Amino acid sequence: MSLEIKVPTVGESITEVTLAQWLKEDGDYVEMDENIAELESDKATFELPAEKAGILRIIAQEGDTLEIGAVVCTIEEGDAPSGDKKADAPAAPAATTATPQAAEASENPDSYAAGTASPAAAKILREKGIDPSTIKGTGKDGRITKEDAEKAQAKPAAPKAESKPAVATTAVPTVAGARNERREKMSSLRKTIAKRLVSVKNETAMLTTFNEVNMQPIMDLRAKYKDIFKEKHGVGLGFMSFFTKAVTTALKEWPAVNARIEENEIVYSDFADISIAVSAPKGLVVPVIRNAESMTLYQVEKEVINLATKARDSKLTIEEMTGGTFTITNGGVFGSMMSTPIINAPQSAILGMHNIVQRPIAENGQVVIRPMMYIALSYDHRVIDGRESVSFLVRVKQLLEDPARLLLEV
Repeated sequence: MSLEIKVPTVGESITEVTLAQWLKEDGDYVEMDENIAELESDKATFELPAEKAGILRIIAQEGDTLEIGAVVCTIEEGDAPSGDKKADAPAAPAATTATPQAAEASENPDSYAAGTASPAAAKILREKGIDPSTIKGTGKDGRITKEDAEKAQAKPAAPKAESKPAVATTAVPTVAGARNERREKMSSLRKTIAKRLVSVKNETAMLTTFNEVNMQPIMDLRAKYKDIFKEKHGVGLGFMSFFTKAVTTALKEWPAVNARIEENEIVYSDFADISIAVSAPKGLVVPVIRNAESMTLYQVEKEVINLATKARDSKLTIEEMTGGTFTITNGGVFGSMMSTPIINAPQSAILGMHNIVQRPIAENGQVVIRPMMYIALSYDHRVIDGRESVSFLVRVKQLLEDPARLLLEV
């Protein structure tokens, strides 16, 4: 008797997910609660566990968009194979639902050892016209993984060189340089990001105000205490903790910047849940530091590292990305000098950090060179007036240029 494994309910607002990757192959024996696949929603990636032990029969394929409750696979009754022996007998019927590569593996269990690509890797290699035999697999028994195929795309593919004689036989002169194109289906996360960004631009009265910050005081403070700070707390002293503390202090003085619109009401929060924009492999994610206003510098640094690591490993939970009253984004790490960040709805404001550049400025009647950073505050004019937005940004600048104020709360 087989058991159907369905897409679980993962959140009230989530109606569909994308099957990102199979962690097991069709015909594999799986243990109960063993993770068999990765599902990707518009907010997070999560793993799908097996609900019983037995033989896996794949139904949905990688890249498929599935509604909540849709059948992903089935698990049939079966015993674990002894040693390296595959479950050959029950594997034959799976050819109707498995990919050609999986069917071939069922007939020849040793084919994976010969460098056969996984279903996801085979699909990528087919789209690029790359011969799997030219790829050295890094998976088990030399198997070509999805990551191997993705890396191969960035290299000049062997089949490309073979296609040159065919081009040379035509009367059209050879054009120098490659002219390749490829199409990729938008992930659920990327589609959601696109919809939200367009929605914010169309549905808010967004404006941006700018200022600049002399980062010398903070850089001097970090240089003086960074070793002691790391030795005591186990984390480095970065810029994000100073900006977070400056923002939470300024939000207390200008609560409208921390507010949001819900229907015909403006909701003011007496806490500061700071969203930190992080560039992850699958797109931009915005995990939240809860009650950042009550945290110390080292607590903020630890939480930033924790959330950024989870984001890069696609391990963020939906709860860790839900909510937030204000967002900080740092385009400076990529070299951005100035930008107008887009509000993270339903929030009403976002602060953009940028790169630090040595520039001449006037200081006490003299021209001096200082490490300067432009900062930008994009805000919803329906909630925040110009006086509040400018005053908020000036207060952030004041706190950053005199970091002692953050400790003394003055």
